[in-house]
Amino acid sequence: MKDFLMLFRSEPQENPPSPEQLQAMLKEWEKWHAELEKNGQFVASEALNYSGRQLAPDGSVTDGPYAELKELVGGFTWVKAVDLDQAFELAKSCPMHMMGGHIEVREFEVFDY
Repeated sequence: MKDFLMLFRSEPQENPPSPEQLQAMLKEWEKWHAELEKNGQFVASEALNYSGRQLAPDGSVTDGPYAELKELVGGFTWVKAVDLDQAFELAKSCPMHMMGGHIEVREFEVFDY
């Protein structure tokens, strides 16, 4: 099995979900993670805070969030899959789509030192 990272991207919403809608979404996330865990594919998952800093090559620091960005990375899930196709199939059942977000699936690069 190989390691893959799913990055969750979304745009700021004009009409954020109601508390009831948020609870329903959280239940879907719990079910999705439980299914991944049951299949031995779940490694980790976290939401990301909207604050942060960016370090440029010249050493300058910019505070976030970054107003010039259209999309924000809001979180990630780390999974195990046979290949990119299988990891992408797992992403298709992810509740991120309920929130109108995008999922980027990337394989970890393995370096032999």
